Amino acid sequence: MELDIVWILLGLPTAFVLGWVASRFDLRQLRVENRQAPKAYFKGLNFLLNEQQDQAIDAFIEAVQNDPDTSELHFALGNLFRRRGEYERAVRVHEHLISRGDLTRADRDRAQHALALDFLKAGLLDRAEAALAKLEGTRFEGQARLARLAIYERSRDWPLAAGIARKLEASGEGSFSNRLSHYLCEQAAALTADGDAEGARLLLDQAIANAPQAPRPRLELAALQMRNGQAAAAYDTLAALADAAPVAMPLVAPRLREAALATDRHEDALRRLQAHYAASPSLDVLDAIVALEPMVTGAPDKAREWYARHLDHEPSLVAAAKWIAGEKRVDSTENVQFQRALDHAIKPLTRYRCAACGFEARQHFWQCPGCQAWDSYPARRVEEG
Repeated sequence: MELDIVWILLGLPTAFVLGWVASRFDLRQLRVENRQAPKAYFKGLNFLLNEQQDQAIDAFIEAVQNDPDTSELHFALGNLFRRRGEYERAVRVHEHLISRGDLTRADRDRAQHALALDFLKAGLLDRAEAALAKLEGTRFEGQARLARLAIYERSRDWPLAAGIARKLEASGEGSFSNRLSHYLCEQAAALTADGDAEGARLLLDQAIANAPQAPRPRLELAALQMRNGQAAAAYDTLAALADAAPVAMPLVAPRLREAALATDRHEDALRRLQAHYAASPSLDVLDAIVALEPMVTGAPDKAREWYARHLDHEPSLVAAAKWIAGEKRVDSTENVQFQRALDHAIKPLTRYRCAACGFEARQHFWQCPGCQAWDSYPARRVEEG
């Protein structure tokens, strides 16, 4: 019995000393790890500020290994992978974050948004759409809807795009009435190509009702009416558009001239064109006037004077070239070469230019082929911009 007491008395101090040594060792190890994690983090931050992304990634990987529970390091690492185009590694980082059970709701939503961006950048639109749909009801809802809208537009899924656009408008993200009218026009164009003229007309009527000031629905309705032999209806549609959206008159003028020729309404069309030209001179309106005036006045030579009048108000190489082209002269080899060179010089001036990205095209687009922006092409040509 006395021997047991002796061993107990000897064992207690020994256990105390061993526990103290163990605690000191754990504290020392913890301090070393805490010093290593911030050091690696700040080293990575320094590399990132110096645009040394390879070294920054190595530093952040080291920091994550030292402190695997730090979500901010994972976010920084995932974003770096995405910026470098290493989308598979970025996806793994953000999927790992989402799978963690200790992550807060805010960080989980943030990781879900980052994962959706990874899929978008990688071009995996189906997976991106599924990831974005999970952000409904979160603080990323607006951004996610805009991204889904871009996906549906890119895949030309106009009904789904319209649904998202209505949700965005209802949540106060701005007016999408013009864009919704474009979606209806796109669907109408598909029906027209399939031979369903009546279905296309109903969609265009709906587009006009949704956005009365938008020029595209009436322009496409007039084109549909002309194809169906309804020239008088097409003229009325274009005349209504000229009154509702005068800024679109350069796009309306050639079609108004065509409809006027088909319905013998030359005088009314000429009056409208001249009134608009007096208020806002435009080369396309001027061309339509020059084409119609001889039929009304019976004086073909006077039509050419309009180009000279235009040059009195503003310098225009295009108007000058057209004035010269109408001059009566002997078509010598030198004159032909001169006219050919002048026509070549004015070609870039007759293009349309996107106001958002500067992409130039010979024809007017409702959606820019370069930046995908809607209604970014003015109705006027480059020289008039």
